[in-house]
Amino acid sequence: MNEQRAWLGLTLTRGLGGQSFRALLQAFGGPEHIYATPLSALKLHLPVAVAQRVAAGVDEAAIASSLRWLDAPDNHLVTLADTDYPARLLEITDPPPVLFLKGRRALLGAPMLAVVGSRNATPQGASNATAFAEALSQAGLTIVSGLALGIDAAAHQGGLKGAGSSLAVVGTGLDIVYPARNKTLAHQLAEGGAIVSEFPIGTPSIAGNFPRRNRIISGLSLGCLVVEAALQSGSLITARLAAEQGREVFAIPGSIHSTVARGCHRLIKQGAKLVESAQDVLDELRWQTAAAAPAVAAMDDDIVLQALGFEPVSLDVLSERCGLTPDRLSAMLLERELEGRVGTLPGGFYQRIV
Repeated sequence: MNEQRAWLGLTLTRGLGGQSFRALLQAFGGPEHIYATPLSALKLHLPVAVAQRVAAGVDEAAIASSLRWLDAPDNHLVTLADTDYPARLLEITDPPPVLFLKGRRALLGAPMLAVVGSRNATPQGASNATAFAEALSQAGLTIVSGLALGIDAAAHQGGLKGAGSSLAVVGTGLDIVYPARNKTLAHQLAEGGAIVSEFPIGTPSIAGNFPRRNRIISGLSLGCLVVEAALQSGSLITARLAAEQGREVFAIPGSIHSTVARGCHRLIKQGAKLVESAQDVLDELRWQTAAAAPAVAAMDDDIVLQALGFEPVSLDVLSERCGLTPDRLSAMLLERELEGRVGTLPGGFYQRIV
């Protein structure tokens, strides 16, 4: 039996989870041997209905779409039997038996760092995610995130700018881009980085799949950096998993008035490393680079930016700080907004980005 077909067949067997799949591999060897095993022996490891499905052999109709997908260039099936299966994933309690990968397969062997955070990122948070990810990528780390809106997307964009590139772990089949708004980013990752999923081709967006993919994001990585997170953020799940897997956990502090900073502050109280620059992360990892990572943001002599700071502020308050009329200040803020240095927030508030 063709080995690839056997791996796909077991992956697509209804009711056969990762734990049972790995148990079969341990008991009988490769997938071809599992399919050659008598039903009586399979029943010792599986519920009867699942054992009967395995004993029936590969469902060719079920694997047809996966085989067509694998025919395309840069589409890969990576299994536990492959020498380039990520070594760090083998350390976690529930490594996926197979990974579907689109893009640069060689990145699976690269040192990685997870960068995650809120889908509802502030302009400052998105800017931090991009800047940190770019600096860490330039230092040689591949940036891992989940292709979600907000911090995830910003982290991927920063990672793609550096030598380490970026890898996305998603909760759907790789023939589906979710969310659809990140379609362009997904294409960029497929061309310059990679996208990975444990879910078969055709798997739609299902809420329960996204927490599962978080264990892979953290499992692939040396550590997990949380940029922004509300107290109920899914990124805190990734941080918790990272800690349980023995990975380093980092968090960027924010304003005490910001709801998306509270999750980071909680992590710091629980022992996460407070970081203010990419170099802080590299130092904690004892990462050796040819040159120090560039600073994320540098202060300058701009009176408006100095008065604005990194917390939301109204035009009236800023006018008092600067000693400028609201009309003059509005023009200066617009100029800096067009430069990407200032962001506008709901309610007529402004916030410095860089």
